[in-house]
Amino acid sequence: MTEILFYHLERQPLDQVLPSLLEKTRERGWRAVIRTATSDRAVALDEHLWTYREESFLPHALASHASPGEEPIVIAIDEPDLNDPQVSFHIEGASLPETPQSYERIVVLFDGNDAAALETARKQWKDIRDQGLAATYWQQNEQGRWEKKA
Repeated sequence: MTEILFYHLERQPLDQVLPSLLEKTRERGWRAVIRTATSDRAVALDEHLWTYREESFLPHALASHASPGEEPIVIAIDEPDLNDPQVSFHIEGASLPETPQSYERIVVLFDGNDAAALETARKQWKDIRDQGLAATYWQQNEQGRWEKKA
């Protein structure tokens, strides 16, 4: 069964949280797609993943530059999955997959300091629940650790 996780970002921004989640995804041997709503955000994320930490490397490509099956992480807007991903990350309100069961895990990350992002996440949560699917909600505690809240 597909795990669906909602990460409420309040203490750390997306640019800090996403790379660590991608590293954990890669440690499991999984491939990932990162879905965003705009090409500007996709390009900025592509640049960030090359430089976010000096001692780390996350092999990835923009969907517009990726060859099918070659990249373990693909950043996409509305392109089809090119790398047969097990994990689908959704940022900045990117649409959730029509067939969630195609993935091991779906991760929705949203900015808790942005009213529009909160509203979109609430709608996505409701849509998932209306489909009869289970989802979990995660929030960071004071020490920066993720705690399951629902």
